[in-house]
Amino acid sequence: MNRSLLAAYPVVIEQNVVWGEMDAFAHVNNVVYFRYFENARLEYFHRLGWPGGRPQGVGPILAATSARFKKPLEWPDRIAIGGRVSKVEADRFHMEHEILSEQWGGIVTEGTSLIVTFDYSTNKKAPVPDAIRRAIEKLEGHSM
Repeated sequence: MNRSLLAAYPVVIEQNVVWGEMDAFAHVNNVVYFRYFENARLEYFHRLGWPGGRPQGVGPILAATSARFKKPLEWPDRIAIGGRVSKVEADRFHMEHEILSEQWGGIVTEGTSLIVTFDYSTNKKAPVPDAIRRAIEKLEGHSM
């Protein structure tokens, strides 16, 4: 797999396409791609120091997500999913994702996610914590 196609992504995870992810049309069901994005997003959060499970204070919450399907995935295949933050705002940040297919030899899906920082104790939006903003900048290798 040509992982250099995901060189701009500080977080890249690899996994196999699973037979059970396919639908009646013999390709991976569209909803599964959002799980793939989620896997990369959760690894990104882990590297920021946000623990898994329900946060007790300020944590991430997915506000919106989208995908652009370029080529269909099928079993068997091995994929790499990239995740990066493209923009940080006062109470949210934008992520971009790409899925690389070994079988196709290229990018098969592009996606976005809007993450809002949310105070789970008050059930309200909260500012992006300074420590998380610094961790994003460190992981991305530049200021946001």
